[in-house]
Amino acid sequence: MPLPKHEYTAEDYWALPDGTRAELIDGELWDLASPSRTHQRLALELAADLRDFIREHGGSCEVNAAPFAVNLFADDATFVEPDVTVVCDRDKLTDRGCNGAPDFVVEVVSPSSGGMDYVTKLSLYRDAGVREYWICDPARRRTMVYPFGMDVAVPTIYPFAEPVPSSVLTSFAMDFERVINGL
Repeated sequence: MPLPKHEYTAEDYWALPDGTRAELIDGELWDLASPSRTHQRLALELAADLRDFIREHGGSCEVNAAPFAVNLFADDATFVEPDVTVVCDRDKLTDRGCNGAPDFVVEVVSPSSGGMDYVTKLSLYRDAGVREYWICDPARRRTMVYPFGMDVAVPTIYPFAEPVPSSVLTSFAMDFERVINGL
């Protein structure tokens, strides 16, 4: 839900009180609700599996979990907080977050975030140059994968019962069923 005011800026975003989670999109600040336990478990396990995979394979990419500010177009106009990000160009990383599009983004859908994740952020991430976007939906027990870096217009849908492969991190696959069953 957007917070009331006419037009917010990066200064407003960075001036939010500590502990306040919000995203800045098209001059509007969008308040982020606290995630559920299932949401956090999925995001945490995915971030940990990605980190472990990158370490085991000697990769240079960095994994971050929310809250982590992404200045999506590197223009101080759009700040998002994806649930999980993978950034392979370390020059984009600052003490404040990521300045530019991450290589790989995952959003875990919450009841209040569906419209943002499936429509608004899908468009933003594609336009910004994110190479791969996953929408993990625990209510529907599926993950939609958009491999933007491969010029594929249609997503692939994976039920939680199937491992979800990555086009950015080849040979990586996430087993969401294992995470859900471990809750």
